[in-house]
Amino acid sequence: MSGQKFSPNTAMSVVIANMIGTGVFTSLGFQLLDIQSGFVLMMLWVVGGLTALCGALCYAELGAALPRSGGEYNFLTEIYHPAAGYISGWVSATIGFAAPTALAAITFGSYLSSVIPELSPTWLGCSLVVALSLIHASNRRGSGGVQQIFTVLKVLLILGFCALSWLLVGEPQDVEFLPRADDGALLTSGAFAVALIYVNYAYTGWNAATYVTGELDDPQKSLSRVLILGTATVMVLYVLLNFTFLHVAPMSAMAGKIEIGYVSAQYAFGNSGAAIMGVILALLLISTVSAMVLAGPRVLQVIGQDFPAFRVLARTNSNGLPVIAILFQSLLSLLFIVTASFESILVFTGFTLGLNTLFSVLGVFILRWRQPELPRPYRIALYPLPPLIFLAFTGWTLTYILLERPEEGLMGLGVVASGAIFYLLTVRFGGARQAQ
Repeated sequence: MSGQKFSPNTAMSVVIANMIGTGVFTSLGFQLLDIQSGFVLMMLWVVGGLTALCGALCYAELGAALPRSGGEYNFLTEIYHPAAGYISGWVSATIGFAAPTALAAITFGSYLSSVIPELSPTWLGCSLVVALSLIHASNRRGSGGVQQIFTVLKVLLILGFCALSWLLVGEPQDVEFLPRADDGALLTSGAFAVALIYVNYAYTGWNAATYVTGELDDPQKSLSRVLILGTATVMVLYVLLNFTFLHVAPMSAMAGKIEIGYVSAQYAFGNSGAAIMGVILALLLISTVSAMVLAGPRVLQVIGQDFPAFRVLARTNSNGLPVIAILFQSLLSLLFIVTASFESILVFTGFTLGLNTLFSVLGVFILRWRQPELPRPYRIALYPLPPLIFLAFTGWTLTYILLERPEEGLMGLGVVASGAIFYLLTVRFGGARQAQ
């Protein structure tokens, strides 16, 4: 890793750490309320992983062809219109990073305070955000080093938990992981669609490396490897973790529960399992918060570069790091932590972020049609199958939310509409976007 660029290993650690957060350790309990088939539950994580992998392939082509930091903000601006990019950046700034950062930080505090009750979850979460913000606002060597260390630790802890659970569990659960006669109908049911919403949220973050494309060593060659290997690694870990949960703990004990890790650890390790899992999950969540603090401010930075009204967000320190953007996002996360108002936002986070990725992947077709001669150092393998698969599954879940969960869907559309209003106000009073 040079002093001025992030290495591909750092970028891959951002992808892995962004994805492995609270989702995989909480969503199985909700899935078990309607689905009791081991095969279908495993298929949820496989389908979600394949969808994310197809999205990563598409983003690899877009990122190599449009090599600038900012993720969907950059893609939608170049493919559609600056207004589309602005709205995407608005979504990322208000929901995509600040709220999940707060959720992961509070979860970190909750697990740690369960082991040491004298500690406050709120202040533990705030302290973690502040500490990581200071590190990521200092220099890239320290920023990237911290990210790599905690991501490696996260993967090792997950593998260690799975291995120890298999070895130490007294009586494995009698779960059938091969398909049964009635599983076909369950795979196309509304219950599967609802459960897939939680799974897709757990996979959110596969696109994280595209937020630091401009600071990545040789992004046109390395971005595809970073996105694909990072997403594939998480998919394997997710399937492994959920297999372990179902292998060691009865479904009835986990159904409706949030602390799936606690429950499974108790069955695997005995009465001390909850405390052990509390410390493990707290350590795992450090890299999640770190990755979001690192990647999210890059969206604010490029908005500041493009719009005079937000020029302050583009300011960097002597090491080229967007310190103002980092501090702004961290303050927003701290506000969510202290007030806990972010919980209502997270209900529709999956829908709103899903719109972002849906239109970005659709942009692969549009960009190939409009600019066929544009250099593409990476081209999607098996095109057009990966974007079509991603659009089909993502479109299915978004449509289902609008039909069956209209409140969450309309709230998500409200966030998009507010972004459009702020774009018009920004252009009117602060000046139009300045082309980069």
